[in-house]
Amino acid sequence: MKVAIGQDSHRIDYENKEKKLMLGGVEFKEEYSLNGNSDADVVLHAITNAVSGITCKNVLGKISDDMCANGITDSEEYLKEALKYLNENIVHLSISIECKVPKISPKIDDMRKNIARILNISENSIGITATTGEGLTEFGKGNGVSVFAIITVD
Repeated sequence: MKVAIGQDSHRIDYENKEKKLMLGGVEFKEEYSLNGNSDADVVLHAITNAVSGITCKNVLGKISDDMCANGITDSEEYLKEALKYLNENIVHLSISIECKVPKISPKIDDMRKNIARILNISENSIGITATTGEGLTEFGKGNGVSVFAIITVD
């Protein structure tokens, strides 16, 4: 068995009303989005980094930058690229999200379902928790979203 951790964070862009806020491949109907060249889906980025921790093939960086330059801005595609290098079976995925906004709890089931589809594993193998961190960090103050993902493979 192997275990790896992935992390990502993005600042909230309260000015861009055109871009959709995506977390875990699920659209949140908010009046703001996250800064980034792609859709800035920090949940899928953290999972991609966790997969890269297993495969030792970093996708977020040059590979995703090249994909983005070619018009591929959907973070699901970056995760699928990372999965191409994964030879093990995913046993479990744990995701921890820190932010003041948006409210995560109402969308947890939708995120679990979508992530399970992408990873081709059971929804019961994915845990998602959310916290405001009592407002102690910039994320808890409403300035961004931070995500840690821990993946276990066999």
